[in-house]
Amino acid sequence: MRVDFSEHTLKNGLRVQLVEDRTTPVIAVNVAYDVGSRNERPGLTGFAHLFEHMMFKGSQNVGDGEHFYQVFTNGGSMNGTTSSDITLYFEALPANQLELALFLEADRMRSLEITQAKLDNQRQAVQEERRMRVDNQPYGRSYERFDEVFYDKFAYKHSTIGSMEDLNAASVKDVAEFFRIYYAPNNAVLTVVGDFKRDDTLALIKKYFEDIPRQPAPPAVDLIDPPQTAERRETLTDPLARAPQILIGYKADVGNGPDQAALQVLSSVLQGGDSSRLYQSISKEKELVTGIGGYVEERIGTGGFYVTATVRPDRKPEAVEAAIYEEIAKVAEQPIADWELQKARNATRMGYLQSIRGAQNRATILGTYTVLFRDPHLVNTRLAKIDAVTRADVQRVAKKYLQPAGRTVLTTLPAPAPTPAPGP
Repeated sequence: MRVDFSEHTLKNGLRVQLVEDRTTPVIAVNVAYDVGSRNERPGLTGFAHLFEHMMFKGSQNVGDGEHFYQVFTNGGSMNGTTSSDITLYFEALPANQLELALFLEADRMRSLEITQAKLDNQRQAVQEERRMRVDNQPYGRSYERFDEVFYDKFAYKHSTIGSMEDLNAASVKDVAEFFRIYYAPNNAVLTVVGDFKRDDTLALIKKYFEDIPRQPAPPAVDLIDPPQTAERRETLTDPLARAPQILIGYKADVGNGPDQAALQVLSSVLQGGDSSRLYQSISKEKELVTGIGGYVEERIGTGGFYVTATVRPDRKPEAVEAAIYEEIAKVAEQPIADWELQKARNATRMGYLQSIRGAQNRATILGTYTVLFRDPHLVNTRLAKIDAVTRADVQRVAKKYLQPAGRTVLTTLPAPAPTPAPGP
């Protein structure tokens, strides 16, 4: 399935991508901002995620919460998401509501209302989200701590959700300045997919977006960690955990780097589903874990190859670790089988084709590839990169990246049961 798109750049620097698809009478709009927690500074964390909430609190011509109301009452869906590298806002609507979607996105890009009352309200919402997702979640602090140990540069070292202290310290001036710098048209990509006429839609986009002032380019951020020369290891105790958990991470290639496709195939072979090596050996045969899996994270800068294992209560974390490293060593020492390579290709192909079937997903993927890798054409070339991977490539990247000196290990242990109080 090929995605045919046209690209245009407005006078203010907004990059526009249009994909005409008449198969269903719907449109999908995605605005990808080139900002994430990587752009935050020490003492001012959580701003990118805070804006995921602030952007729905009203602008010059749209009331507080009205963005949701307008989309939902017109039969649409919408949301926003923030990560370390990118911030996305998106909506899907019936095709006759394209102008509404463009108006809503342009109005908040132009004139988001940032007041003390709204900041206080959303600051509290984010803090409550942090309590739910991190502070009061089993292993929540472990995932946050892992990045602090794994990365050297501040950009990826701190969590996207931010700290309570930094959120409390944020001022209206700080937040407004962050918006001015990073939510400018020249720092965004607008993607529209669906049932529309290109020329008419481009005219509408110019009508609503082209007079939004551009801003100076944001400051560059160093996202490349130096090579890791020794294993990093830490153990945490978690009162909410009910079983030991092991997080293992290896420094990996940058997103869309020359080794990224081979790393994806390697990950599929090792931990892609029930037929993978780690599941078959460690879960099914040796019965060491209740769950095991992982992924390769594609970031603008230094990425990671991750394995997560939840240890059975009657097993030792040390035994699980040793079994994982034994399977990794096998891949590094001997090429994978032809059927494993083909399975990885098939699984990747199926998953990717399914992911771009919907208009909203295609809009999101196009905008994401443009911001992260400066290459929207990846939407059509990604599968060819996977198909080009050989057995030798998989063995080579296993040897190159999955080295003991390059790994970080964080073990989470359940807190011991409290000692009963002595009887009378």
